[in-house]
Amino acid sequence: MRIQTIELSSLGQFIEAVTPDAPDPRTGRRRDSGIYRGVGHVEHRLLTSLDRLGGEDPPHTKRELESHILRNFIRYSRPFVDRREHSDWEMLVTAQHHGLPTRLLDWTYSPLVAAHFATVDAPGGDRVVWRLDWQRMHHAFGLRALAFQTADIEQLSGDAASPLTPWSLFERDPSAAPFACMLEPPSIDARIVAQSAVFTLCSDNSRAFDAFLAQHGLLDALTRFLIPADAVPRLRDQLDLVTIDERRLFPDLDGVAARMRRYYS
Repeated sequence: MRIQTIELSSLGQFIEAVTPDAPDPRTGRRRDSGIYRGVGHVEHRLLTSLDRLGGEDPPHTKRELESHILRNFIRYSRPFVDRREHSDWEMLVTAQHHGLPTRLLDWTYSPLVAAHFATVDAPGGDRVVWRLDWQRMHHAFGLRALAFQTADIEQLSGDAASPLTPWSLFERDPSAAPFACMLEPPSIDARIVAQSAVFTLCSDNSRAFDAFLAQHGLLDALTRFLIPADAVPRLRDQLDLVTIDERRLFPDLDGVAARMRRYYS
């Protein structure tokens, strides 16, 4: 089984490629059900920030520090976050959103947002947008057809008396049944909303996400959209033309400054 690769030369071709051929019989709409992740280098694997913490050659070298990292984030974030209003899962999402290394992997519902992150950096080279059929993944692991949220992800344990928490996941017996799921974060700030952000959560933090899917016969849940280096400038300009840029996706002064910096470079 191999990952399907589709080469792109324009934004229009990308939109056409992700538009379903026929309307959904339930809704009558042509809406894609996948989620997307843009990366700026063709060789980059689907590594989480925790995977990359000790370097990428090899990755996963500091995965045993996962609980210590989150515990200290919770400790030092107290002046900025009221713990009485946030569950441990919400704290994990908040930590990931602010750059803490976690096992969460960033995705978006929007193929155009993913294309932005794949093409925004100036250095040359081919780029990639990954698409994940998360419903196919859920089905393979016996999970419901709906995305999980921080309010209900504890149900993944299958035991109401012992709900799944970040801490129980970190200490999970390696022989326990594996899973990977899609997690919709709460709208903790405007960036989450503007970027249509979602995450994948995997029970295994010892291998890249694509390697985990391969191990479970799920490579066909991934599609790899390849943007050759000579097509990147055109696709980048087309994204700017339809206002998929830093100012829209980072609706604050950082986003305004980043857009101006790139526009005038």
